[in-house]
Amino acid sequence: MFDQIEMMRMARAMGLHVQQRHVEVARNIANADTPGYRATDLQDFAQTYRRDDGSGPLKVSHPRHLASPDWSPAEARVIQVAGPVSPNGNSVSLEEEMVRAAEVKRHHDLSLAVYRSGLDLMRASLGRR
Repeated sequence: MFDQIEMMRMARAMGLHVQQRHVEVARNIANADTPGYRATDLQDFAQTYRRDDGSGPLKVSHPRHLASPDWSPAEARVIQVAGPVSPNGNSVSLEEEMVRAAEVKRHHDLSLAVYRSGLDLMRASLGRR
């Protein structure tokens, strides 16, 4: 039911993106001392949500085929973070990872606020408060 409402769909996609980004930040922190490890991050949510690569939606030629979703976590690409590299080849900066962790929390709070706002709108439309 919620998948038919664009605001709820976007809040869900934003929550999934935040979850994946949190995993990348945690992985970077865990490998802060691993020689040769390169810090990674995800593309911005705005770049991955509703990305139009010109290929169009998947064709559905059979009733049992599933249509392509508007957004899936698989579309968020992992990118290497540019920055200084230590002599052992590691590019993780704990200070930058702390800043990224704060951004992840802020985006998580935003996705929850959008979700709550959508629920409030649905309750108001039903005459409940």
